[in-house]
Order: sequence, then C-alpha cells, then structure tokens
Amino acid sequence: MRELARVAGEAIMAVYRTDFDAERKADGSPVTEADTAAEAVIVPGLRELTPDIPVISEEEFSAGNSPKEIGNRFWLVDPLDGTREFLKRNDEFTVNIGLVENDIPVFGVLYAPALDLMYAGAGTGSATLVEGDAGERHISCRIPPDDGIDVLVSRSHSIGGKVDDYLSDETVRERIGQGSALKFGRLAEGMADIYPRFGPTCEWDTAAGHAIVLAAGGSMTCIDGTPFHYGKKDFLNPGFVAFGRR
Repeated sequence: MRELARVAGEAIMAVYRTDFDAERKADGSPVTEADTAAEAVIVPGLRELTPDIPVISEEEFSAGNSPKEIGNRFWLVDPLDGTREFLKRNDEFTVNIGLVENDIPVFGVLYAPALDLMYAGAGTGSATLVEGDAGERHISCRIPPDDGIDVLVSRSHSIGGKVDDYLSDETVRERIGQGSALKFGRLAEGMADIYPRFGPTCEWDTAAGHAIVLAAGGSMTCIDGTPFHYGKKDFLNPGFVAFGRR
C-alpha cells in the first residue's frame, strides 16, 4: 500500500511541476488532473490486489461510478487530499488510502509527496513514519504538555467561531496551521495534541488518518464525544475531534 501511495504521489508531482489548471466539481470544490492521475493509479491497484474488497474513491464517487453495495469491509481513497493546498503550491497535500471494517478504520496509509512523508498504521502500536531517505521509525501520540495543548487547525478553512468555543475551557499553547489530512499524521507523530474539525468532510478525507492516529495511541470522536463511524449515507462526516493521548 505504501508503494501504491508513492506511485500515486509521483503522478501528482508530475502535474505539480507544470502550469496546471483546475476545474470545479458540482459541489464547488476544485479538482485537477493530478486528482484523476492519482486515482488512476490507486483504484486499479487496489482492485487488483484485493478484488473482493469494494473501493470508494472521491472522484469516482463524484462521477457516480462507485459500487452500490459495499458490505462491512471497504477501501476509502482520497487520491489528492488538500487540492486547495495543491493549488496554492504550499506542499501540504496528501494521498489517503484507508481500510474500514465494521464501521472502524483498521488500516491507513497517508503520503505527502511534496514533503516525502509516509505515514502508516494497522492496529495499536503499529504507527510508522518514513521521512525522505530515512528508515522507517515508529511514532506515537504524546501526552499533552503541562503548560497547555497545541492545536492543529485548517490552513484553508475558517478556524474561528466553533473552534474557539470548543477550546474555551482549554489552555492553548499554540495553534498550528496545517493543510489536508497531514494534520492526522502530525498528531500521530506527537507534534500536537488535538485536531478539532467542524467544517464539512467526507469519509475518504479521514479514514486513513483516523486509522494512523488510532495506531499511534490516539482517538477520534464526534464533537459530542460519541463514537465516530464509517459507512454513513453519502459518506458525509459530522464534525469530529481527533486526540493524541488523553
């Protein structure tokens, strides 16, 4: 899976180095040829490797081409998460590949090709990071510092209002702006303590990162503290909070 994500990342970077254009999907979100190029690598690769597991991928779903029946075990793929960051050329975009079983993400690969960061996880204690040419190293969420928490916030979406209200009883040491699902990776490697998200997301935005945070000893719930599940209608997420060690 890491190799599949890396090849998809190479397809993304081939576009990133050009004077590319973006279009708008029906929901108003941007899409580029890098999104479709990465999906053309990942989806056939998954279907060849695991032909019995349905694949739900963002661009196929937007085009109405996803499987109608997915059962209790399925892949969730965002071939290019953070298209807005891609358009801004700030390097904070990712390839997301997550496996869900019985409504819970059990495996995830998250690759940031411009930064050459490869996160992966498949169960408690298994979270890893490969950074550039360095070897694989195990990562884990941290216990919050005594002098306050560091909070991951979106680089491209509003960070005030509801987030401020949610954090009103917390001692916040720093807010760290970060694009895309890379926030999950940063949380898993112990660079921050919490990632609250009130804005709209879909399951392919979160499954891979969620699995890696779980593997690193963290957790994730809906805003009200109830369990966060997958396989929802239209794959739309409610607001959520991802935590490091609590």
